[in-house]
Amino acid sequence: MKSTFLQGAIALGALALIPATTAALADGEASSYKALDEFMDVFQKVRTDYVEKVDDEKLIKGAIDGMLASLDPHSSFLDARDFQNLRTQTEGSYGGLGLSVTQEDGAVKVIAPTQDTPAWRAGIKAGDYITHIDGQLIYGGTLDEAVDKMRGAPGTSINLTIVRPGRDKPIDLSITREIIQLKPVKWEVKNNIGIINIVSFSANTGADVRQAIRSIDKSLGHRPTGYILDLRSNPGGLLDEAVSVSDSFLERGEIVSQRGRQKGDVERYYAKPGDDAKGLPIIVLVDAGSASASEIVAGALQDQHRALVMGERSFGKGSVQTMLPLSNTTALKLTTARYYTPSGRSVQEGGIQPDIRVPQLSDPDYKARPKFRESDLRRHLINEIKTDDAALEEDAKEDPRFAMSAEELKKQGVEDFQLDYALRTIARLASTPGAAIAQAQVAARKPGAK
Repeated sequence: MKSTFLQGAIALGALALIPATTAALADGEASSYKALDEFMDVFQKVRTDYVEKVDDEKLIKGAIDGMLASLDPHSSFLDARDFQNLRTQTEGSYGGLGLSVTQEDGAVKVIAPTQDTPAWRAGIKAGDYITHIDGQLIYGGTLDEAVDKMRGAPGTSINLTIVRPGRDKPIDLSITREIIQLKPVKWEVKNNIGIINIVSFSANTGADVRQAIRSIDKSLGHRPTGYILDLRSNPGGLLDEAVSVSDSFLERGEIVSQRGRQKGDVERYYAKPGDDAKGLPIIVLVDAGSASASEIVAGALQDQHRALVMGERSFGKGSVQTMLPLSNTTALKLTTARYYTPSGRSVQEGGIQPDIRVPQLSDPDYKARPKFRESDLRRHLINEIKTDDAALEEDAKEDPRFAMSAEELKKQGVEDFQLDYALRTIARLASTPGAAIAQAQVAARKPGAK
């Protein structure tokens, strides 16, 4: 229910506009009524003449889904089942594979596997298509049906057929389901460096990151050389938690702003005093699967010269979705704003460009596998300043630092080249962290730098 103030504001606004816009409003209303009449005509025809009897609720939900799908890929209607799934993703756990998926032209497409889950260990990659589940073709079905089939009791197995762009033959995988514990933050220490891996931005992620920093310090008995914040294949999550994580590493300054339809509809988020990392050098790892909240954190730390961003260009989802409850069990997830980094950049389509581009050479499919990003989704929002994706991915010439093959790296014991490169870089930044990071960012952004 609207507040009295809001109702009053709407009434005053309408009164102020009536003299100048009566004709325009009348035309608009007449057009809307005509369209609604047409919708009701189609609705009645389907109810009475379709070859099989159709449930009214199914027809209405289909109409709502179609309306929202015509807007952008991230606006949707959440029925009771969808609402519960969302709560599970942000608060609970489930039996399944650990996959984030979407639907594209009737096919189920992988956005990203969650690290250290059955799907991730089986080698499923972002951009893969799931064509069969237990030998049954799932093309043309709904995304909910595919997700239901992939979830199940822990310990049970499932057979998936994967089509990977760049490979001639499908990949058959047998995977055992597990309890997917939605613990958003994991940490470890390597070479006196704290590694904080954030797999999603769900409830309490910011608090968990601060606890990870304290745990790293406690395990070493002193402060580490620096920190690596691993946001690779992180599909995002809650805006407030992205702000909280960014605040953990910033002493001051803007973190992110969100801007709605109206010119004055701007909300800014700022860091509070107190850098939990105490100014130590930070490297943020991102890749094509780092989206939304991940890009907020990477963009904030990059623009504030607090961290060096390394890896691959991120996903490019620069929009904010607001949950608008419709009942106790249903809601509307609607794109209501775009977000911008502290310097005023929109990451929509273009993503976060790393200061140092480091390919994942330890992935044998790295060169052949196409990247899947926001700009590949149908009806995605267009960035005001259009950037050519191909130009962003192009390298002018071979970099001798990145010439080794996956097999050569494996012989050297390197299973994660991006992480290994970040560990070696942190050691070089440790002596003068603030100045070194700022200098590295400037050098990386010079023409011809990579």
